Amino acid sequence: MGKQEKIVSMFNDIAGTYDVANRVLSMGIDKSWRNKACNLAFNFYGKKDIGKIVDVACGTGDMILFWKKVANENKINLQNIVGVDPSVGMMEVGKKKLPEVEFIEAGAADMPLESDSTDIISISYGIRNVVQRQEAFDEFARVLKKDGLVVISEFTKNKKEKLLDHVTDFYMNKVLPVLGGMISKNKEAYTYLPNSIDEFLTTENLCKELKLAGLEPIHVKAFSMNISTLIIARKL
Repeated sequence: MGKQEKIVSMFNDIAGTYDVANRVLSMGIDKSWRNKACNLAFNFYGKKDIGKIVDVACGTGDMILFWKKVANENKINLQNIVGVDPSVGMMEVGKKKLPEVEFIEAGAADMPLESDSTDIISISYGIRNVVQRQEAFDEFARVLKKDGLVVISEFTKNKKEKLLDHVTDFYMNKVLPVLGGMISKNKEAYTYLPNSIDEFLTTENLCKELKLAGLEPIHVKAFSMNISTLIIARKL
């Protein structure tokens, strides 16, 4: 089994408890991160009519709920939103929450979507699970309309400069695997999470890779003691 298949099968395994675990582990803060990402993206895009948003690595559909809610609050006419994920288990949970949404089984680097067809592509806490990351960014650029946006939220690896950075590190490496393991009965999955960030890119590298794909970062901001970083990039 390749690395990508292993990651997918792990997510299939924890799908049923994933939402609860996520809320507990982020102490609910991920809600405000997601809200900010949607609001900022709509502001940057500046259109009241949006044909299509694609949420990649959509999992159980969490981010789709936020896109719909924030579009409503901003009186934006969002015609279509699609979820894409290689984990069928996660999307089964999503379909129960969002029966009206189309979910497509596919990886980020190879999506069965038309070129130049999408206004916004989002990937929240999922890019670290994509093994072929540069190919995925190339694919995002293909699928997006000109001036379309990529909205990435991710746990990023930053230099440990302050005491708080070490507190964050302790939480991610020591507390998170135990708590996540208790909720999901799968400690391995939640040990994988901090390890995947440890092997994961810096914000600078991510921005470089986006530029290589013709996606220009226009907003980069870290939240909550640098735990989560938001990058918004525009297709040139």
